Amino acid sequence: MTVLDSRWDRPGDEGAPSGGPAALLSPVGVSMAPVGDVGSGRGPFWLDAWLEENAADVVAWRRHIHANPELSRREFATTELVMKVLSTAGLKPWVLPGGTGVLCDIGEGPRCVALRADMDALPLTEATGLPYASTVDGVAHACGHDAHTTILLAAALALNSAPELPGRVRLIFQAAEEVMPGGALDAIAAGALNGVGRIFGLHCDPRLAVGKVGTRVGALTSAADLIELRLTSPGGHTSRPHLTADLVHALGTVITSLPSVLSRRVDPRSGTVLVWGAVHAGEAANAVPQDGLLRGTLRTADHEVWSALEPLVAASVESLLAPTGVGFQLDYRRGVPPVVSDPLSTDVLRAGVEAALGEDSHAATEQSSGGEDFGWYLEHVPGAFARLGVWPGEGPMRDLHQPSFELDERALLAGARVMVHTALAALA
Repeated sequence: MTVLDSRWDRPGDEGAPSGGPAALLSPVGVSMAPVGDVGSGRGPFWLDAWLEENAADVVAWRRHIHANPELSRREFATTELVMKVLSTAGLKPWVLPGGTGVLCDIGEGPRCVALRADMDALPLTEATGLPYASTVDGVAHACGHDAHTTILLAAALALNSAPELPGRVRLIFQAAEEVMPGGALDAIAAGALNGVGRIFGLHCDPRLAVGKVGTRVGALTSAADLIELRLTSPGGHTSRPHLTADLVHALGTVITSLPSVLSRRVDPRSGTVLVWGAVHAGEAANAVPQDGLLRGTLRTADHEVWSALEPLVAASVESLLAPTGVGFQLDYRRGVPPVVSDPLSTDVLRAGVEAALGEDSHAATEQSSGGEDFGWYLEHVPGAFARLGVWPGEGPMRDLHQPSFELDERALLAGARVMVHTALAALA
């Protein structure tokens, strides 16, 4: 497998300065600006040396993964790439039982800290026009997981170049973050957290400039559950609604009333919000339909509230529909818990960020209603999660999960530095 198509011209090639690269080349030979290292010179010496020597490879890995995206639990080629890169460096990675996802330890000793990256892409069509854009119809890395995988690979090989480490670093290359309840559960079941004292991860943030990293004590993301409600009625003529059960009216009652009921039954400080995403019922204007379907997401930043939501929703739906005579079946699917960074782990992460990128690299970050299955790891061990700036600092901020999402590749080296320094700080 060729993964270095994006390497820059080597010193001595025509047009390349003796002190470094002139330009990066895409797989189709399109010249691009070289990727700078915003943390260059901050050490340790072996990290600076490794990144200076291998920055082109890091960019090449990311571009290869980006051009060849794979959906959740189908990340076979990405898994193979990770295995090859780690094995070539002399490490001993192993593939998770499902055939996707990789675990690997670096260093020795009883103390162990884990670093995690997700690998899967999204089922949407890329619209960036990049020379290394997705080559797979309807699949794209529009959430930055290609960058996350690359960052952890770079951190792994940099750590492996260290003369000595103060303990072990567990690398978790995780599949299936984009589907609920998340591939983190598969990794945990395979022993990813065995012996681990703390775990750390990061996620691309297009609202932060490269060189900035956002951290937060407490909830960073929300729990995200799925609600599917199926309604049934005998059906009938709209001129005689009293002789049947008015299914559409019942749907409307749930659509408007359930969010209101929850807002009065749940602490408003918990950030709990129910939003409907799909509703289907009927075809004819003068016929009461027999079947209806309602789907939505219910999110909360409070772990205790999350535990109580399912029975509360079930009881509320039953009460709302009882007067209508409409039958129903509620399918409540618990998704992922909120990502809650504990204070000590957050301090460690912030120390790693400052060591990697400087005192000015800290950024305030808000709690999000988005879901992230990193929360499952934090159900077992303490840890912290960060938001990594990927915005160039000028131009539009292209949001996650958009077909036009792009990132500044300087964030690859910045992210690798943050991961390395965070591991060192956790093991210090």
